[in-house]
Amino acid sequence: MDVHHSHILQISSLLPSTVCKSSTKVMNEKSSLPIVNKHGPCSGLNQGKENIAPSHAEILRQDQARADSIHSMLSLKSLEKKSLQSKPGISIGTGKYQVAMGFGSPKTELSLVFDTASQLTWTQCQPCAGYCYDQREPIFNPSKSSSYTYVRCPSATCNQISFQGMQRGCFSSTCLYGVAYTNTTFSAGFLAKEALTLTSSDVFQGFLFGCGQRNRFPNGGRAAGVLGLGRGWFSFVSQTAYKYHKIFSYCLPATDESTGYLKFGSANLPSSIKFTPMSKSLEGTHYYGLDMIDIGVGGERLSIDRSVFTTSDTVIDSASLITRLPPAAYRRVRNAFEAKMTKYPKAPAFENLGTCFDFSGYTTVLMPTISLYFDGGVEMPIDATGILYFNKISQACLAFAKNDDDNDVMILGNFQQKGYEVVYDDANGRIGFGAGRCS
Repeated sequence: MDVHHSHILQISSLLPSTVCKSSTKVMNEKSSLPIVNKHGPCSGLNQGKENIAPSHAEILRQDQARADSIHSMLSLKSLEKKSLQSKPGISIGTGKYQVAMGFGSPKTELSLVFDTASQLTWTQCQPCAGYCYDQREPIFNPSKSSSYTYVRCPSATCNQISFQGMQRGCFSSTCLYGVAYTNTTFSAGFLAKEALTLTSSDVFQGFLFGCGQRNRFPNGGRAAGVLGLGRGWFSFVSQTAYKYHKIFSYCLPATDESTGYLKFGSANLPSSIKFTPMSKSLEGTHYYGLDMIDIGVGGERLSIDRSVFTTSDTVIDSASLITRLPPAAYRRVRNAFEAKMTKYPKAPAFENLGTCFDFSGYTTVLMPTISLYFDGGVEMPIDATGILYFNKISQACLAFAKNDDDNDVMILGNFQQKGYEVVYDDANGRIGFGAGRCS
């Protein structure tokens, strides 16, 4: 194997740590928030309670549920025949990454799962007229905030709930919303306006959000709700466009015991970031798309036929874990990867990961690099930590999954985004990748 196009992985580095390694990067960035893994030692969501992380199998099943719902939402038939408004919401997936924001005056700090495929921001609210699940922080009490106001019904703002594909209702003259992700994950309550505090210098008055009275969020890791960063009228990105110009970026934590950051606006974006155009075919949806054109393994481009990628679109998603490829592309990547891993014994498939190896007895592993290629001449070499998904030392799997159908949309998951500052510039219709920006 060509050592110049290989990664050397220390098996010992895969062992989990109980110590939080906070990034200093977020402290030096304006308009930014720390990102934590909800089950890692940096998350305050687990203090005082036993932190029972789901098994790797359960994580992959949650991720599969999100992929299935994205595929359902973006099936070619649904795009051709009807708008997305009549489609149900998507699975929240693993809900792995969370940030803290302040609601109200005086502010109440709340942890939210951030999601680039959801547009509505919501949090649980007292008096929990229906049902509230157990969350780590005190549930937000709007009666103690001087800046809280209901949205009236009927009103043009309330009507937007229906236009944006959510359930709308009225209670007396107050606007009600309902958003369902799956049968077991949903929020319903009052549409309201409130002061939202990002940092001491970034406070947004009259921010529209869901004040949830009936909520279930089993994969939320005791977070208070969701921060909606997808496209749409209610999205945080749209509501803050006058200040941040529809630009945000994030660095995801490289490991479960480290932190990343979520940043808004274009300040301090380096010239080294490479941009690829957003896919025009996903305009009018809540999703951000881009055009993949090829994949490379071990320094060699596979020259996969362009039609393999143009048959389906590609979504980039903060809350999906594993990258999903069309069947033909997956086969080419698997065959090229296996050809350079012949010294390691094969292991059984694990959930939807079909290319697995047994590293028992090894202290280091030599594996080929993998690069993704996008329109506009952008190459994205995947970080060494984003190539293999370890269930255990005797079962480490290539972290790509095969879509069932050629027409199923491809998904660029967060496992392959590690190590990059990923920039969403919706105003200029482009996605950027900055390597080496996260440490």
